[in-house]
Amino acid sequence: MTRVPPSLLRHRVGVEPYLGDGAYGPQFGPLVEHPALVGEAVRMARAADGREVTSTAQIIAAPGLECPAGSRVTLPGGWITTAISTAAHTAPGLPVPASTEVMCE
Repeated sequence: MTRVPPSLLRHRVGVEPYLGDGAYGPQFGPLVEHPALVGEAVRMARAADGREVTSTAQIIAAPGLECPAGSRVTLPGGWITTAISTAAHTAPGLPVPASTEVMCE
């Protein structure tokens, strides 16, 4: 299976994975930077609980990106947003690169 070519991942995003809620609110893992391709466009997306929400940024990254819904994402311009959903794209046997797509609020 091919991966999305690193030469296409022109941006850097920071991801603090959502770990769950604690006594003092949401808990996040350490900030990890990843190469990605970021598109800032307004689109409708479906949240994990089924609500339709507006996504203002979409991220394409290499397969295996750890970014569950609720994670904090720092975009290239310094804007901090929240991950709505994450989807792994694979197509075994086809000449399509595997990638991870993250929809952000």
